[in-house]
Amino acid sequence: MRKLKNILRLGRKELWSLVRDPVMLILIVYVFTLSIYSAATALPETMHNATIAIVDDDRSALSGRIASAFYPPEFVRPQLINQVEMDAGMDRGDYTFTLHIPSSFQRDVLAGRNPEVQLNIDATRMSQAFTGNGYIQQVVMGEVNEFVQRYRASTQLPVELEMRSRFNPTLEKSWFGGVAEIITSVAMLSIILTGAALIREREHGTIEHLLVMPVTPGEIMISKIWSMGLVVLIATYVSLNVVIRGMLQVPIEGSVPLFLCGVVLCLFAMTSMGIYMATVARSMPQFGLLFMLTMIPMNLLSGGRTPRESMPQFVQDLMQLAPTTHFVELGQAILFRGAGLETVWKPFLALFVIGSVLFVLSLRRFRKTIAQMA
Repeated sequence: MRKLKNILRLGRKELWSLVRDPVMLILIVYVFTLSIYSAATALPETMHNATIAIVDDDRSALSGRIASAFYPPEFVRPQLINQVEMDAGMDRGDYTFTLHIPSSFQRDVLAGRNPEVQLNIDATRMSQAFTGNGYIQQVVMGEVNEFVQRYRASTQLPVELEMRSRFNPTLEKSWFGGVAEIITSVAMLSIILTGAALIREREHGTIEHLLVMPVTPGEIMISKIWSMGLVVLIATYVSLNVVIRGMLQVPIEGSVPLFLCGVVLCLFAMTSMGIYMATVARSMPQFGLLFMLTMIPMNLLSGGRTPRESMPQFVQDLMQLAPTTHFVELGQAILFRGAGLETVWKPFLALFVIGSVLFVLSLRRFRKTIAQMA
């Protein structure tokens, strides 16, 4: 009971220290509100209000159908320009896409020839250039095929491909981006808060006060883990309901309590990692650099931004050792697909094992650091 009281009192001290640190409080509020909302709504991967201009040298019914097939919200209303204005408009950045339909286009199509349509793309606008290339080709080919079928009175094939998108039927990037960002925020803040708490005590000299008290390094470490983890857990729950469900209108399919259990395991692993990094770094600037070198690869390779299947097999195997990989897996499965414990028990178990290993390593490193200071 004495050790438990020491852990609770030391954790309460950490909470009071955090309350007196306005910069950290502002960071927590920003990361779990504005950062999540801006990351979910900025730079859409799908087409949205893309500017397009059309040079229609054919002036036929088919070219008119193609021009009218581009409409909001994927595109702004196409501007009909001449060939002289096409290059100048692309140079000024007025258009992301320019489509040149040559003369005699409809006649060549109906005659069975293979006329070419020129599509110019401003590749400096990467988020829309990659997606728009294939999208515009589908629009043009769809209109051409439908026009030819109606003109020749041919019937469609008895089999059609009907595409349905599960879990995100409208392909809203904000749905995926918001949840992916909150998962990233949990991992990032848990490292920053615990590491900053330890370095702050070292810089202020209060760590020496703790050394003369009847407390062990394990009690000091556990107190920092549960106090900072509690702050991140509460912020996650509030952000999930206020920002994700409220502001972004993202439907949560699975169990929020089950997801929060996964958050607890992730916090256990990431806070232990934060303490280990804080014992390696000698100051906050060094801790910040070490955090960037660690967190950026974990964030990019965890599967939250890029599917892990598209990565080299060596990277996939290596990232199995990172807690963020398993947290992203269980987070997406629960929040997007409504998975239960029978589906996500493997990432839960992996997080527990990784967290236990990191905790033991951090405790050994912390004890060694305390012994050197004593």
